[in-house]
Amino acid sequence: MMSVRKIPYGLFFIVILAISLFSSARIVNASPAAAKNIRVVVFGDSIAAGYGLDPSEAFPTVLEELARADGTDITVVNAGLSGETTAGGARRITWILNQPIDIFVLELGGNDALRGLDLAQTESNLRTIITAVKAKHPQAKIILAGMLAPPNLGQDFTDRFRNIYPKLATETGATLIPFILEGVGGEAAYNQPDGIHPNRDGHRMIAQTVWRYVRVAAREAGVLAP
Repeated sequence: MMSVRKIPYGLFFIVILAISLFSSARIVNASPAAAKNIRVVVFGDSIAAGYGLDPSEAFPTVLEELARADGTDITVVNAGLSGETTAGGARRITWILNQPIDIFVLELGGNDALRGLDLAQTESNLRTIITAVKAKHPQAKIILAGMLAPPNLGQDFTDRFRNIYPKLATETGATLIPFILEGVGGEAAYNQPDGIHPNRDGHRMIAQTVWRYVRVAAREAGVLAP
């Protein structure tokens, strides 16, 4: 009789244990996955660097603030260097890529235009940078920030320079921002006295423009929920 009484108790404890383990597993599985921090690198010249301003006012910093205010866990690395040309960017790109990157914003070419540098070389340098990013970080989304040349260089030069960006975007699969200074370039209210470098308000406008593209790129990369 004793052995008969033990069987129900043994089964009872086994069932309780199984239920407990199953419930725990359900709780663990139901827990949401930790949100991924999106790593954005802005690789550019004095515009990215925030020439004439405090670094906290440069558009990469403002971009991070806008994204976080929108509920996105993001880290923006400002790899801007005042005076940088596409040739200089091609030379320093390798060490910039030694970090995690989800989205790479390429903002170069303005100084090439201001100096009237060879357009074929400008295109080649930008292509070299894009190729290096894709080789090191094949899953990263690349955003190419278009620029315009000053009109005093002649219509032929300005047309050819402007066309570099959409051509490269099409050929490499990069996302194109047609003109990163949209609404800012040539507007006195958004530029410093030199008429070239954006002021604090100008950088905020640039950040808003770039955030629209970064948000879409993050969703396409699967690092930001739709």
